[in-house]
Amino acid sequence: MNIRDLVFSANLEALNNLLTRNPELANAEFSLPDNKATEHPLHRICDGVFSEYYSEETGLELAKVFINHGADVNVHRNEGIDSPLTAASSLHCDQLAHLYIQHGAHIDHKGCHGGTALHWASWCGRDVLVKDLVQLAPDINQRCIDFKSTPLFWAIHGYKFGGTGNRHNQANCASILLDHGASPSIPNFEGSLPKQLLEADYRELLTLFDLR
Repeated sequence: MNIRDLVFSANLEALNNLLTRNPELANAEFSLPDNKATEHPLHRICDGVFSEYYSEETGLELAKVFINHGADVNVHRNEGIDSPLTAASSLHCDQLAHLYIQHGAHIDHKGCHGGTALHWASWCGRDVLVKDLVQLAPDINQRCIDFKSTPLFWAIHGYKFGGTGNRHNQANCASILLDHGASPSIPNFEGSLPKQLLEADYRELLTLFDLR
């Protein structure tokens, strides 16, 4: 079996044996089973969790095998390209994101759309991850590249436009961001403020802004 098949079948023993013999494969990109585009193993493991090939607990064990054999948690350093951490933050893989942070992942890397891990965790409503990220001294009001939007704006946008499958704890993310100094007065590239995205029935989110 090749490395992709070992990952997506979660064959930990065979994967460890292969990487022991060929440690260079710990940073060799591979594709999804149904997509020819290639990405770093630590990114593809997040895809496997998101697509429900295996649980996040299994994903953690897979990632640890790769890291133990030299996988680089900061493999993508160019803006606009997801690092393993931004991938984890955008694919609802909170535990994997924490693992990558523990191994030195750069939290300020700007991935897809120029969003950092904090932007993506906010958009996806991952409040536990947001709570940890804000403790690591990021720029709480940093704007993404494509939309010139802050993590607070992304939290509101993700709640409104991310679909029912992405509706998690964006309200708590917004509350955490506001408590740590996020400004509700910073517009996006169109001049819109976060509160202007909200509709009358979004009472929980509207209350957050009314209290500030």
